Amino acid sequence: MDAAGGSRNPLPRPCRVLVLLNPRGGKGKALQLFRSHVQPLLAQADVSYTLTLTERRNHARELVRAEDLRRWDALVVMSGDGLMHEVVNGLMERPDWETAIQKPLCSLPAGSGNALAASVNHYAGYEQVTNEDLLTNCTRLLCRRLLAPMDLLSLQTASGQRLFSVLSLAWGFIADVDLESEKFRRLGEMRFTLGTFLRLAALRTYQGSLAYLPVETVVSKMPPCPARAQRAQQGPVDAHLVPLEEAVPSHWTVVPEQDFVLVLALLHSHLGSEMFAAPMGRCAAGAMHLFYVRAGVSRATLLRLFLAMEKGRHMECDCPYLVYVPVVAFRLEPKDRKGVFAVDGELMISEAVQGQVHPNYFWMVSGCRESPPSAEPQASPSRRPPPAEHL
Repeated sequence: MDAAGGSRNPLPRPCRVLVLLNPRGGKGKALQLFRSHVQPLLAQADVSYTLTLTERRNHARELVRAEDLRRWDALVVMSGDGLMHEVVNGLMERPDWETAIQKPLCSLPAGSGNALAASVNHYAGYEQVTNEDLLTNCTRLLCRRLLAPMDLLSLQTASGQRLFSVLSLAWGFIADVDLESEKFRRLGEMRFTLGTFLRLAALRTYQGSLAYLPVETVVSKMPPCPARAQRAQQGPVDAHLVPLEEAVPSHWTVVPEQDFVLVLALLHSHLGSEMFAAPMGRCAAGAMHLFYVRAGVSRATLLRLFLAMEKGRHMECDCPYLVYVPVVAFRLEPKDRKGVFAVDGELMISEAVQGQVHPNYFWMVSGCRESPPSAEPQASPSRRPPPAEHL
């Protein structure tokens, strides 16, 4: 099911939005930035809002689970990527999740990484910018009211957890930097630079097995018993996945290496507002970027890759340890206790995990209404969302 398939009219004018703001995100200046940079533009554009401050971890998740969504034309998330992760998972936990996930979302950057906002900024054709400039660009997109469908990554873990990602899953070096630099949050985006140097100084490898379903080998015939381990759970069916206790299907690619420096599954162009991780272009709908770096890479080479990533030049380094492939599904099974997973920048315990992309699954404020072509055959025509008054 492509919940956001088809086309959609722009947000109405006047427009009513619920703003969920994390006052502790990034450098802790989100509320001040909202009042100085966002509020005046919304007033000019006839966008009325109700501002709600989140008070704790998963507060936004709880709020959207209980919210009467019919009151709002869109949900605006002002923080880093973690708060959008909470909102989407909260919507998917509702009894009316099929309708709830179609409520348009908007990302206003006020965190440390702001990768989703940077990606939307990139898709809109703006130059790569950071901080207040990025916030202003994204607010202007909200004022323009255009919507575009976005993909959703469904994840299953060995412990039976099901969760959804709007941006990325990282394991190894990137995840460690993301989570270990949390104590430097007040530095803003500089926390990642400092974290990178600290982790380079103590560079380590991570043992595990990686398999994936490449875009070019996707077949229209689905597995005979899709997602048997998922039947009791709500949400879209992960038709490309089999239970984690079973071997991956024969048409998947199994990576022969077992030692990695990092593995990254990325839905969008940016991993941070200054980390243009996927310069090869936006993936087709239903696909994601899969990167991994094999063990053996030197500290100097890895540093060079990360410095080049700011301008999206890292793929030009011809690093033999860096591998990239567009995929529609993957499975990653850590073999030791080293490292953690970061899903949209949020901590997840290190255990076997697999995921599949669901194309055009929810709506976001964007600079254009076009969605990428689908990466895989569609079993049925895309379903148009219901009228706004039914959301």
